[in-house]
Amino acid sequence: MDDTGEDYRDHPVRSFVLTGGRAEAKRQFRIDTLLIATDTDDPLPPAATRQARQLLELCSRMQSLVEAAALLGLPTSIVSVLASDLVDSNHLSWRQAIPKADAPDRDLLREVLHGLQKI
Repeated sequence: MDDTGEDYRDHPVRSFVLTGGRAEAKRQFRIDTLLIATDTDDPLPPAATRQARQLLELCSRMQSLVEAAALLGLPTSIVSVLASDLVDSNHLSWRQAIPKADAPDRDLLREVLHGLQKI
């Protein structure tokens, strides 16, 4: 950062304003949660923020929560609240990626692959 402070970038609006003062989303999204816009014809409410509109536009193609946060330049906690609101209004749908604990064992998959190759 130089002495003039020109390298400092901050949002002109405080994060709590973007979420209506809420710090936590209604849903427990993880950073790898996948978000995608739904095919609803319902317009966004007039009170929807510019960031919520941008999030919805980004999610016209599937995005993870962390990717969307990075592209929007917002903390994941803020994007979680915005995404939760968009899910409530049926503009977004979401799904969790498979947690590692629930993922199939690599050795088991290798055995299945070898068994299929022998057929």
